[in-house]
Amino acid sequence: MTKLVPEVDAVVGAARHFSFPPPRTAAAGGGAVDTCWKMAAQIDLGAAVMGSWLDSMKASSPRHRLMSPLPGVVGGGDPEHDDWMERHPSALGRFEALAAAAKGKQIAVFLDYDGTLSPIVEDPDRAVMTDEMRDAVRGVAARFPTAIVSGRCRDKVFGFVRLAELYYAGSHGMDIRGPTADANHLAQDGKSSSSSVLCQPAREFLPMIEEVHGLLAAKVEAIPGAMVENNKFCLSVHFRCVNEKFRQNMFTSCVRALFQLKWGALFELVRSGLKDYTALRLTQGRKVLEVRPSIKWDKGKALEFLLEELGFADRADVFPIYVGDDSTDEDAFKVLRARGLGAGVLVSKFPKDTAASFSLRDPAEVKDFLHKLVADAAIAS
Repeated sequence: MTKLVPEVDAVVGAARHFSFPPPRTAAAGGGAVDTCWKMAAQIDLGAAVMGSWLDSMKASSPRHRLMSPLPGVVGGGDPEHDDWMERHPSALGRFEALAAAAKGKQIAVFLDYDGTLSPIVEDPDRAVMTDEMRDAVRGVAARFPTAIVSGRCRDKVFGFVRLAELYYAGSHGMDIRGPTADANHLAQDGKSSSSSVLCQPAREFLPMIEEVHGLLAAKVEAIPGAMVENNKFCLSVHFRCVNEKFRQNMFTSCVRALFQLKWGALFELVRSGLKDYTALRLTQGRKVLEVRPSIKWDKGKALEFLLEELGFADRADVFPIYVGDDSTDEDAFKVLRARGLGAGVLVSKFPKDTAASFSLRDPAEVKDFLHKLVADAAIAS
């Protein structure tokens, strides 16, 4: 693994695990996995504990102190925050160090959508990206292989992004498609072109997902503000708007109890709806419960598959950059760290546990970061 040039070491000493992650180890059997079907495997579901689920659901809307308003600023009087920023410095404030590490290497860019390219909104159907952000992504894709890796249905996220030159990995990477020639992302008959579908390891679960969607949609009607989104190979049970009318007074013990009651009821409804579907598992995202097939597949596996598809899996001169805001993006951050490749960038205004090496505060900073990637002559050349 190539270290940073000496003159840059001092600049990013704080970002030590960006440049010095554990070295890549050879996998059993050697070489990259040939197909997504070989990569996916059945996994044990395990038993969820109500207390830990409630804690996780409440933690997805943290009330921590905001991070420093200026990129990379340390020394604001909060030792815990300063320590976090030293371990996960701003990708804008430490951009020169990142550029030095990527110099002479093949960059590949992987981007989450919600909370990364668009702001988090209460109605998931209104999570549109700005034209300025679209231009930034278009500029990156003109220079580097670029993929959107989202928990959303692939067709839905393409409808938001509308850039045919990208790779799209929807349903947490369970539906991957390469760039297409036409701007509508559809074949001439108006249907998806199967020739461009690269990986669908959970195809056999589609009938079950459809059935469970109808079941859960009926069940969560009892929880005001909750909704079920069909993302084709997985389901998202959103609870961002649950108890919306209580939010202004959420710090009182009475309201906290109401929140716990409602969230607990929602979790129990979802879990009870899945009791007869042992091939599905329940996971937690950012104010969302995810129902997924019980295969060993996540955004980290999708990242590995895309690197393989691009011919980058066994190359030491590749620098993947993965930018995401959600707990589901941690699987991709861990892949980069384990391989000793590239940089993971967490989008968050709050310090939190992450395997990412760098941080950005919000989609506005993501846009600035993408512009810098394009503008940097050393990287773009």
